[in-house]
Amino acid sequence: MDNGASSYSRYLEGDDSALTEIIRIYKDGLTLYLNSFTNNIHDAEEIMEETFYRLAYKKPKYKPKSSFKTWLYTIGRNIAIDYIRKQNRYRTASIDDCAEISSVEDIEEYFCREEQSIAVHKAVNKLKTEYRQVIYLIYFEDFTNTETAAIMRKTSRQITNLLYQAKKALKTELEKEGITYAGL
Repeated sequence: MDNGASSYSRYLEGDDSALTEIIRIYKDGLTLYLNSFTNNIHDAEEIMEETFYRLAYKKPKYKPKSSFKTWLYTIGRNIAIDYIRKQNRYRTASIDDCAEISSVEDIEEYFCREEQSIAVHKAVNKLKTEYRQVIYLIYFEDFTNTETAAIMRKTSRQITNLLYQAKKALKTELEKEGITYAGL
């Protein structure tokens, strides 16, 4: 997405509103990605804030070898790794279920979909950190294998293999719960 790169360039030239634009565009996705490291949404929000703090005050140079989003997520990943090293422990948090039923939806259908979604999220949270990350980046953030490889500092081939193993592990976790999920 060139929008982030052009906004960052404008920010470096003195347009403070450009940073606000970058934060608005990327904060939610970045926070959810960082949550795959911390397994705690509050810690992920802190790391997200630190990522944007670094953009604002340290002003690292963006080189368009990859997309701006990939570059930003890589910065966030590095901060998350440092944070985890400092924590010297891994904390888990339960999934926060907060969805509303619209008056149009059939309640029974909604309940079945919501139960399946919760089961999938719980199963994903049981996976190894790398598996959670690759699944999140590719399926929730729509990164390509190449972009995911850049973020995770792996080769495209390693990402392909990691994704295969992650899907296999997810399928196993879901089967333990008695759920068969199409596409795995």
